[in-house]
Amino acid sequence: MKRIALLTRDCGGVNAAIRAVVRTAVAAGLEVEGVMRGYAGLMSGDFVPLDRRSVSNIIGLGGTILKTARAEDFCREESQRLGLARLRERRIDGLIVIGGNGSLAGARVLSQVHGFPVVGIPATIDNDVPGVRLAIGTDTALNVALDALDKIRDTATSLERIFVVEVMGRNCGWLAMQVALSGGCEEVLLPEKDVPIDALCAEIREGRARGKASWIIVVAEGRATAADVAEAVSAGTGLETRIAVLGHIQRGGRPTAADRIMAARLGHAAVEALVEGCAGGLVHILDDRLEFLPFGAAGEVKITDIEADYHLLKVLS
Repeated sequence: MKRIALLTRDCGGVNAAIRAVVRTAVAAGLEVEGVMRGYAGLMSGDFVPLDRRSVSNIIGLGGTILKTARAEDFCREESQRLGLARLRERRIDGLIVIGGNGSLAGARVLSQVHGFPVVGIPATIDNDVPGVRLAIGTDTALNVALDALDKIRDTATSLERIFVVEVMGRNCGWLAMQVALSGGCEEVLLPEKDVPIDALCAEIREGRARGKASWIIVVAEGRATAADVAEAVSAGTGLETRIAVLGHIQRGGRPTAADRIMAARLGHAAVEALVEGCAGGLVHILDDRLEFLPFGAAGEVKITDIEADYHLLKVLS
């Protein structure tokens, strides 16, 4: 293996992973090309050479220096073959893909269907990659959301109001659960657990009768919108309710130390896997050990066990 390529999605820690991949590869005598704008850039042949200097001073930057874009067309076989042709035109021997479920699904197709050497690195604030305990970007997103929630609590307490805070995560409630638990919230609504709005409203009414004046309810975007929950809570309690949708603020920001360290370890491991001929899967960390997980070995959907954390939230709220 002489030349490798790298494409990414965006979240905290991705640039640190890019840096680790490039510098590990250069140290091993490999040439590295970055694919601009993900699979869209792969199909259009938008490559840039990367060396040690080009990744200087990026370890603390949010987002991705390689940019990113959605590329729904890549699910079509002709688009996949076009991407493979671009890789061959650049004499690329192996590909590293840094991203979440969508990006890693493309990596899996290139590997299993078309036989191209690919290694994935999980990086997503959703933390929904099957078989992976934590992805790069989850810790940064959690801390960004928690900082916002702490500020909202100041307002909720001062004004004695109910706030419904919507966080990202698609159909996985991990981020919402962790934000709610670390932020000392009263309730969290998740895709994985059915908490009836009627029961939530009854709990608020009972709390109000005891003199409780403010609540923060976290809702995962895959469960409902903050607006819908706030409307239902207001109707069921007669109390004034406000919403805060954190949105894409959770995807940005300087990566935490935990995400930078994970990115360094996984970027290094991904290059080593390619060099050793161990492609067709992703690298991740389990119990502080680097592990290689073949694509598809953990199934199609991540199974999350939130019951213990949810019980703790309710005991402490």
